[in-house]
Amino acid sequence: MNVRSAQISDARAINSLINSHAERDRMLFRSMADIYENLQTFMVAEVDGSLVGCCALEIVWSDLAEIKSLAVEEGHKEKGIGKMLVGAAIEQACRLGVPRVFALTLEPDFFDKLGFEIIEREMLPMKVWSDCAKCPKQQNCDEAAVIKNVLCDA
Repeated sequence: MNVRSAQISDARAINSLINSHAERDRMLFRSMADIYENLQTFMVAEVDGSLVGCCALEIVWSDLAEIKSLAVEEGHKEKGIGKMLVGAAIEQACRLGVPRVFALTLEPDFFDKLGFEIIEREMLPMKVWSDCAKCPKQQNCDEAAVIKNVLCDA
């Protein structure tokens, strides 16, 4: 398996993977325009040349970044791909000097195993909630907020 930065040629596969999860109410839909606009924030996982996972790291503020759009193909779950993608996002946060990363997730136990702490959503800054305006569940959100302090080698 290979985890790398996304390229233009990955955009359609990223869109398909994310939207297949969105159709099952696992995450928000993202348009092709949104994928292209944010492509530089994505990392992808490949197995035998096929894209099987993706994850984005979006900077929110000087001390905070969000792990977004973490998705793994159904046939490749439970193989450590999600863990590797989150690890790559944390490494990217380190390189950028961002001390904390968070995610809004339906799978808090997955993030707990990676050293994230569950927090009250209200502890996150208002800027975080811009995606919520697009969400059909905004008044009945079922996602948990998780956060991790990034420990980087000096």
